[in-house]
Amino acid sequence: MANEQITFDKLPQAVGYLTEQMEQIRQMVAALQPQTSSDKHRLIEIDEACKITRKAKPTIYTLARKGLIPAYKKGKKLYFYEDELLQWIESGRKQMQAMSLQEQAAEIVHGVKRKPKGGYNF
Repeated sequence: MANEQITFDKLPQAVGYLTEQMEQIRQMVAALQPQTSSDKHRLIEIDEACKITRKAKPTIYTLARKGLIPAYKKGKKLYFYEDELLQWIESGRKQMQAMSLQEQAAEIVHGVKRKPKGGYNF
């Protein structure tokens, strides 16, 4: 059906064929996508949280005590969810703004406390 000339009479069969092909493509795409929500939402302890965040244990304990990192405390143990840690890491991303050369030079000049003897050479 792929190389045939489609006439008005064959239009319903062509639409049916395309619908079947689309469903097969959707199934293939769904099979290729990773299972992120169920695989990543698992309970982990502090050692694995240190590996994920690449921070030391005392740093993780301090962040949890201050409430800056998503953590759950049961008794003397801290627990984390892997997906929550990854979201926490991604939420800290700084937004970079493209600055022109003149804006960058103005920021540098504004940050200098005293004027150099030779002046500014730009």
